Amino acid sequence: MGKEAAQKINKPRAIRRLVIWYKRNSAVTSIVDTAASSAATASNVAGNMVSGAGSVVTTASNVAGNVAGNVVSSAESVVNTASSVVSNASSIAKNTLQPLVFDPLKRLQSSDNILNKVEDIQSKRIWIAVDGMGGDYAPGPILEGCLEAISRFPINIKFVGKIEKVKHAAEKIGLTELLENEIDNNRLELIDSGEPIGMNEEATAVRKRKNASINVAMDLVRNNKAEAIYSAGNSGAMMASAIFRIGRLKGIDRPAIGALFPTRDQTRPVLVLDVGANTDCKPSYLHQFALLGNIYAKDVLQVKKPRIGLLNIGEEECKGNDLSLKTFELLSSEKSVDFGGNCEGRDVLSGSFDVVVCDGFTGNILLKFLESVGGVLLDILRSELPRGRRGKVGSAFLKSNLRRIKKRLDHAEHGGALLLGVNGICVIGHGSSKSLSVVSALRLAHSAVNHGVMENLNQLQKLQVLNS
Repeated sequence: MGKEAAQKINKPRAIRRLVIWYKRNSAVTSIVDTAASSAATASNVAGNMVSGAGSVVTTASNVAGNVAGNVVSSAESVVNTASSVVSNASSIAKNTLQPLVFDPLKRLQSSDNILNKVEDIQSKRIWIAVDGMGGDYAPGPILEGCLEAISRFPINIKFVGKIEKVKHAAEKIGLTELLENEIDNNRLELIDSGEPIGMNEEATAVRKRKNASINVAMDLVRNNKAEAIYSAGNSGAMMASAIFRIGRLKGIDRPAIGALFPTRDQTRPVLVLDVGANTDCKPSYLHQFALLGNIYAKDVLQVKKPRIGLLNIGEEECKGNDLSLKTFELLSSEKSVDFGGNCEGRDVLSGSFDVVVCDGFTGNILLKFLESVGGVLLDILRSELPRGRRGKVGSAFLKSNLRRIKKRLDHAEHGGALLLGVNGICVIGHGSSKSLSVVSALRLAHSAVNHGVMENLNQLQKLQVLNS
């Protein structure tokens, strides 16, 4: 039996086993969840008692002076030992209970679950073209992220840039040996190009400078030498190069940039588009954005029936400007998508919608605002933690939680946004992207190729609305 056949058999079987486990053990899961919560509460109470005991001991030391010094020192040692025991007990309880509380069905949906890892290992390695000169910190961090992604995902990289600068950057950050090894293993190829299109240059510059790194990388996709392209450079130039070189999908007037935002459910992000490609939009553009987002959510996010929302200032259909009102009418009559109505700003991250459409001006503001939330929230939490011994004990208990919060809100964990509506898979990275962002973006590109996004997007031209 071949690997593909074995995978098709094992995956449904694994799903059925998880569903059966969930149904039989839902009560147990609830009990264990309560136990975990009680353990955490008990641990906090114990920590406060230990901290209070430490304060009493310290006060006693000041009153008793040198005579009681040795006794108090011993008492402090006992208190510290007790604190360590409490901390260790809490850690053991957490590690023991966490696997039981964790919902296996959520694990099944997670991008890092076992089934996806098996799929990544067994799938064929794909070639991705990377604009190595695009971005504020290129080419060093871009190259570092590419080398990391090659070791983690079944991908090969065609790294486009000025070869001398790339090799100098590799030497500077100590990646020369690894770079040469990957080249020898035929997993990375350096392709020479001219200078990149600057962040402050007009997008139309791609028409004059044919040897710009973004154009050379885009030509690799056009000539079927790469299945996807990634760039953290000028997003306008990326869009212009894509339109001029690989073209738009038939029936799509304007491509849109779709970005993934976190929601309350960490296994189910929301796709927001457009977030910057089109600052001025027509109702027909937003209608097309909804159709593009619907296919992306089905293929990549694996949502069976994505719920589409229209970003607006109110839930009522009579709310909003002229663009919102006319778009609402179009989406309400669109039978190929599940239109859930208007989506207020507070509902974007609620998980109520799988896809949210808006004009690029509004979407870009929303994106930049969200990027700042994670850092501000963590700064507030740090400033609110109590000082002294209580603060240290509390921080120790919260450390892992704070790291998870940061990871969920960090835009670098999502890495890039798909340019939807062009005849190829294009991933746009943030201008300030570093290695982690590059790895995340390349994972997104691989996922889009692996799930056959382009095949389904090309089916859009059959819709009557796009031919009218």
